[in-house]
Amino acid sequence: MTSASKQYTSTSTTPSGGWGVWLCRLLVGLLFIFSGLIKANDPLGFSYKLEEYFEVFHVTFLNDLALSLSIILCALEMILGFALLIGIRVNAIVWGLLLLIIFFGFLTFYSAFFKVVQTCGCFGDAIPLTPWESFGKDMALLVLVLVLFFNRHRIRPLVSHKAEVRWLVAAVIISLGVGFYTYNFLPVIDFLPYKIGNNIPDEMKTPPGAVPDEFELTYLLKNKKSGATKTVSDKEYLKSGIWKDASWEVQGDPERRLVKKGFEPKIRDLGIQDGQGNDYTQELLSNPFYNLMVVAYDLRHTNVEELGRLNALAINLTQNYNIRTVLLTAASPADAQAFSKKHRLAFEIFHADGVPLKTMVRANPGIILLKNGTVINKWHHHTMPDYDALVKKYLQKQ
Repeated sequence: MTSASKQYTSTSTTPSGGWGVWLCRLLVGLLFIFSGLIKANDPLGFSYKLEEYFEVFHVTFLNDLALSLSIILCALEMILGFALLIGIRVNAIVWGLLLLIIFFGFLTFYSAFFKVVQTCGCFGDAIPLTPWESFGKDMALLVLVLVLFFNRHRIRPLVSHKAEVRWLVAAVIISLGVGFYTYNFLPVIDFLPYKIGNNIPDEMKTPPGAVPDEFELTYLLKNKKSGATKTVSDKEYLKSGIWKDASWEVQGDPERRLVKKGFEPKIRDLGIQDGQGNDYTQELLSNPFYNLMVVAYDLRHTNVEELGRLNALAINLTQNYNIRTVLLTAASPADAQAFSKKHRLAFEIFHADGVPLKTMVRANPGIILLKNGTVINKWHHHTMPDYDALVKKYLQKQ
């Protein structure tokens, strides 16, 4: 056997770069693709998370770019992960992965340490992580990326040099395309509590026997005679009997700290009021008949043309089937009334906080068909069926 044959035999049994590098390559590549894809499933939701970070770092002037940055960042994760797996442009890709994971690590550490953004959105609403869990995940990823960084010369491509550009272009088109599609036609998989089939009142309930949040009070005590200070918990304060000692006095207000997280309803912040502040939450969510909710949380940036089309649909549904049609918005009563008058809207207008409205449906406006508080269907304004289709599928069967 020639030396060339011996060399081929020894290297053909193991992948290029060795098993360790290949394992890191697979883990990092697949995790970046998964992370980018799960966020690209809901780019509007991820853009809300970016706006939280912009507020923390006092760069709210970037809010108008949040959606574009959301789609680009999601696509970048998928592109980098895919390019790593097939081994193209290795030097640039590994550098990109390293810089990105350092950036993400900084954000998650900042969130955890300063207790600002309490869910980082790393895996969207599919896998909610605490800031410290997110930071731990990023540090584990950083170790894997560093292995790849220092062994990048050992990573070999799986495609020919001529095919690299075609694969890269395809990855860019598909990655950006996913984000644009889900933004315009709602998430492919809905991980939110208002998804089709969910009963909203049930999602707002706390079941009997559910364990509540457990808190601890911490007191700062100061000795009047010696000037010494010490900190004790509420349990220590009572058990030790120090409260009976007149020489010790409490300084300021006690600090309340969450010790153990208890049960929390999936929907806990939804309250619907009319313009006078009267609560209509129960009435609207207990309606035994079909009712159509048009959600336009921000009337300043809603699609007015599509809202006009929905208004015409609402008029027909009300006249012919007595369907209750409402417009839910976070706008002030005065602004909502002025908007309604200007565009001659026929909806009943109700108000709710912007956070639950953004969670209900990822569109502005978006549409939810309810019956007995259950989400029968929901649509982006781009995909809302016309009057005949809606009647045939739902109203003729009731």
